[in-house]
Amino acid sequence: MNDSALPGRTLRLVFAGTPEFSVPCFEACRASGAEVVATYTQPDRRAGRGRKLTPSPVKQAALAAGVAVEQPESLKSADVQQVLAGYRPDLLVVVAYGLILPRKVLAIPRLGCWNVHASLLPRWRGAAPIQRALLAGDAESGVDLMRMEAGLDTGPVLLQRRTPIRRDDTGGALHERLSILGAELLAEGLRRTLAGETLSATPQAGDGVTYAHKLAKAEAKLDFRRAAIELERQVRAFDPWPVAEAEIGNEMLRIRAAHAVARDHHAEPGQVLTANREGIEIACGQGALRVTAVQRAGGRQISAVDYLNARPELRRPR
Repeated sequence: MNDSALPGRTLRLVFAGTPEFSVPCFEACRASGAEVVATYTQPDRRAGRGRKLTPSPVKQAALAAGVAVEQPESLKSADVQQVLAGYRPDLLVVVAYGLILPRKVLAIPRLGCWNVHASLLPRWRGAAPIQRALLAGDAESGVDLMRMEAGLDTGPVLLQRRTPIRRDDTGGALHERLSILGAELLAEGLRRTLAGETLSATPQAGDGVTYAHKLAKAEAKLDFRRAAIELERQVRAFDPWPVAEAEIGNEMLRIRAAHAVARDHHAEPGQVLTANREGIEIACGQGALRVTAVQRAGGRQISAVDYLNARPELRRPR
């Protein structure tokens, strides 16, 4: 398939995305010189304490920009596909949309469908690549611009950018950085395509395929029998959601910040080793986890020092 625009013709583009991660890419499409003729996003969902129907971040951005919005529950029906075809898109750009694109949908745009994916494919195909990379202790992550196929994130890669994963990166921090990188990568792809260039498509390697399964809230509970470094990664990966949690001093807490420390001990996993101004150190299967910020049930995030002020019985010198 030719990925270049026709000379002298405006590129008609449909954008499909849902969460905040997708918004910079939506704005990159609008700024590219292409004509964004419609935006597809998931139906409004109930959110917040009032459980009010809330439009997605992409829908809010599209309405503010005066771009038509479509919110089908699925793309499988012929009627929905006919509506999409009616926009006569040259290109469909998909960024964290959340719905499966059937083969018939993939065949509608003249230039096919592009996807911005937050990993270095073929590693971490699937729903939660950012968090899975942090959990695995990967040294780097990145974004791929790929041409979509029927398989899950199996298409050839058109462009790629890499970024190191820092020791203090959380899921939220890496999410934000990759969102910006993805928009920059997409902007480059659109610029080159609008200039008449055919982007080179590189098939993904057959080796190194891993899948980033969707996060489950049950994964958030810390198991102190594991190595401290693994629990540190869990705390970082699950910030801001679903947030790691653990029992400390017979109270279940959300663990908002923690880091592994090398410490030899013979204590049972989960036992508080020290609790002072540096934090609360908890024995792990290997090393110790120093908790520096927590959140009590129904409360806000506080430092470990403030928590110890409320629970002085936990204080233990080194």
